Amino acid sequence: MRLGLALGYWGRGPTADHVTLAREAERLGYDSVWTAESWGSDAFTPLTWIAAQTSRIKLGTAVAQMAARSPATTAMHALTLDHLSGGRMMLGLGLSGPQVVEGWYGRPFPASPLTATREYVDVVRQVLRREAPVALDGRFHPLPYPGPDGTGLGKPLKPITHPLRADLPVLLGAEGPKNVAQTTRIADGWLPLYWSPSRPETYENALAELRKGFLIAPMAQVRVCENVADGLLPVKTMLGFYIGGMGHAARNFHADLMARMGYEEEARRIQRLFQEGRREEAVLAVPDAFADEISLVGPRERIAERLELWRKGPVTDLLALSPDPHTLRVLAELNC
Repeated sequence: MRLGLALGYWGRGPTADHVTLAREAERLGYDSVWTAESWGSDAFTPLTWIAAQTSRIKLGTAVAQMAARSPATTAMHALTLDHLSGGRMMLGLGLSGPQVVEGWYGRPFPASPLTATREYVDVVRQVLRREAPVALDGRFHPLPYPGPDGTGLGKPLKPITHPLRADLPVLLGAEGPKNVAQTTRIADGWLPLYWSPSRPETYENALAELRKGFLIAPMAQVRVCENVADGLLPVKTMLGFYIGGMGHAARNFHADLMARMGYEEEARRIQRLFQEGRREEAVLAVPDAFADEISLVGPRERIAERLELWRKGPVTDLLALSPDPHTLRVLAELNC
């Protein structure tokens, strides 16, 4: 199992230590470093900054939001950074949810998310292969544009720049069972948001037909500390925000995933508390057991024991959400 460093997205402002952490991860032998975006900083610019100050570590987006860019634009970002970094780029994509897609990007959330995702990946693949002018008779991402408000003058084009790699890895951040199953068919890897090594049944059917070399790269908060309860608090804070606030009460993919993992009553309670403005209570309502099983928290010996559970399953890459160089070093030593 390889290790990756997940840096997430910026909060109120630029995160000063991201380059330092990325360089330390590279020194420790980590295989990859990943950036993200929500409705603030973008994923590609910080990754480019990191690329300029590292030499070996792979560079991934976990995730770049599909609604933020047309698929051709995203492919341009990926092929450009792949050239600049000497072939280190890994493109992780995610659909996001209705609140962000419609509220931030001003686009309709697709009525058929599976079809929209499949078309998006198709266009990206065509650009990267550069075998023929890019064209798609699609419902959500047609090329050339055929709409009644167009000029009718659009023509299929090849990218002027020759991509460095036609097989640049494309990974998807999927949560629903059908989306995960489709991911195993159309992508090179999957970026689970919550992964519990003790609940393989959660995704058993969706992962029934894995191809050789398919990447499964979940993110997990990792923290070396003496007090497990204290170490779990940041995990619970993140879960409270995602489950309570990252989606509508009637359509929250993160809450639905928590429910499928055996915590339906708790997920709905967290949603209710968050939406009532009782955010601290929402965080405290996150069960310690759930926060613990999707993270690696506690003394070195406890993390070493629990790390074995992650190694026994199908996970190929563990992406550590950890801003602590000491934790990164301990995890590298334990994973040798």
